[in-house]
Amino acid sequence: MLRYIMAVATLAATMLPSASFAEREATETAKNELVARNELPGQSFRDYFKLFQPRKSAEPVVVTYSKDWLDQQPKATGDENWKCLSEALYFEARGESVRGQFAVAEVILNRVKSGRFPDSLCGVIRQGTGKKYQCQFTYTCDGRKEVIHEKKAYERVSKVARASMDGAAKELTEGATHYHTTAVRPSWSRVYKQTARIGVHIFYRHNYRTASN
Repeated sequence: MLRYIMAVATLAATMLPSASFAEREATETAKNELVARNELPGQSFRDYFKLFQPRKSAEPVVVTYSKDWLDQQPKATGDENWKCLSEALYFEARGESVRGQFAVAEVILNRVKSGRFPDSLCGVIRQGTGKKYQCQFTYTCDGRKEVIHEKKAYERVSKVARASMDGAAKELTEGATHYHTTAVRPSWSRVYKQTARIGVHIFYRHNYRTASN
């Protein structure tokens, strides 16, 4: 009987792998996989690491104040404030030069920043609306319905609005918060400081801007 038991044990030892053998086999497999990964072409690694390189910053927009430049810009989009500014530029300055349109947009933006006017573009543009001839922008209280007939002109001024809101244009009016056309001379024009004259518009700022004004 003892010889029979010894024979069975010997047979089992030769047919079944030991635990240590199984562990060694698993270790060798892992090493082979690691070597295989390390042997990938170097170009693949370079392409992979390119994904983690910092992106180049966008090139700054250079405004040239021409209709050709506007026509080359992508279609403008934006929120309600962008729509308000686009509408204001259409009714207030669509017949002005591109530089003049940017200047009018600058005045509206300056009002938002000043602290003396509403703190949004729509708020500034609609200030006084509903009171005939007591509004800040005549087209909002002249009793006429605002209808955009010149689609191309609106498309261009909407791009002016977008670029102005994005800060792409340089300062043109030295902080102006008021303007009027050359066809009129409101009483406040004799009090505020004139800062620029562009096209058919004359621009002014409040005397409180600096002590020297």
